[in-house]
Amino acid sequence: MKPIIEKLFGFETQKHSVRTEIMAGITTFLTMAYILAVNPTIFSALPGMPGGSVFTATALAAIIGTLVMALYAKKPFALAPGMGLNAFFVYTVCLGMGYTWQFALTAVLIEGVIFILLTVTKVRSLLLKAIPGTLNKAIGAGIGLFIAFIGMENSDIIVNSDATLVTLGKITEGTALLAMIGLFITAGLVMAKVRGGILWGILVTTLIGLFIKDPTTGEAITKLNGFVSVPDSVEPIFCQFEWGHVLSLDMLVVVFTFLFIDMFDTMGTIIGVHQGTGMVDPNAKRDDIPDMDKMFMADSVATVCGACLGTSTTTTYVESASGVGEGGRTGLTAFSTALCFALALFFSPLFLAIPNAATAPALIIVGVMMIPSIKRIHWEDYCKAIPAFLTIILMPLAYSISDGILIGVISYVVCHAVAGKFKSISITMWILAILFICKYIFI
Repeated sequence: MKPIIEKLFGFETQKHSVRTEIMAGITTFLTMAYILAVNPTIFSALPGMPGGSVFTATALAAIIGTLVMALYAKKPFALAPGMGLNAFFVYTVCLGMGYTWQFALTAVLIEGVIFILLTVTKVRSLLLKAIPGTLNKAIGAGIGLFIAFIGMENSDIIVNSDATLVTLGKITEGTALLAMIGLFITAGLVMAKVRGGILWGILVTTLIGLFIKDPTTGEAITKLNGFVSVPDSVEPIFCQFEWGHVLSLDMLVVVFTFLFIDMFDTMGTIIGVHQGTGMVDPNAKRDDIPDMDKMFMADSVATVCGACLGTSTTTTYVESASGVGEGGRTGLTAFSTALCFALALFFSPLFLAIPNAATAPALIIVGVMMIPSIKRIHWEDYCKAIPAFLTIILMPLAYSISDGILIGVISYVVCHAVAGKFKSISITMWILAILFICKYIFI
């Protein structure tokens, strides 16, 4: 059995544990499974896209993309239709610009094909390697803050405020209380170095949720509404493309935006998780990340498959850091996550019972694990410190990994140019900065 595992997933018996890899895969699934509930809700705003079909398409896209990552790239990363990208699909392209969802699916397909071409020609890798080391380290820390913020927001620890934009929620009741209890339980398990501590924290918190009521509804936060269901067919949305506007300027803008967000979200995730969780030597060069092109190819192929199935751009999930934090290092972790998505197709009522309050502590703890990369930034050099700081702080505040990277690149070029350090700016960085500025001006 072990030789087969080694061949399929890059598993080494001397370095890796089957139990750890499987636990890591399950942990990754639990922290990103929310997409199976959120995606159908977002797409429900579009007539002709049944929620059940979108749920099935979302799960299948995640399964296919994650399997490619597991078997081809042999990395512990999971993929699924991306948050932000689905909102752009529905609220900007369809409801804002007035195009059909078939038009948007066509744009996703074209973006995926371009993505494959960029990966094959190594252009995408060149873009990754062009990012300065300072920004490279900042990306890891920024993603850590971002996913911790996601966890706090999803569990109502942090809530909206008309006066201050965000504020502390009522942490003595409801979802926020459960999340705080779960945070201390999970932290205790992690500090005690319990194997699978993050996963056990999620499960224990879910059970406690059966006894804590939501003050708004008066019902238990953890609710079981059945166990098994047959997945809906994707036939209504399968390969529903519209080619009438394929050469229009709007199509070009939409494809470019999909590509842009997908490329830099994935890029940021790969850099941040590798650097922030110790998958590579902290002093290693950023172009030393192994099998980078294979990870990009998995992402690209997943996007094309997702478009055919009838969902928005499929991308590498930053929540994969939770599984890596649990010790996942090989394709077996991703394979385990894919199996969980496959099971979710038939046990959706059961997995949907895990509340956001139970997964939030995992995201917060992983944020702690990723923040140490910040200490390797040269804060005494303001030419490097200012771009790094903007990269870190904008990811959670702008709620976007890609915006953090884009502003970081622009500010890096501007700061070095103003300081007269032109030799520190590569031609690639100049080109990227100009393109990014144009993106904010014209898109």
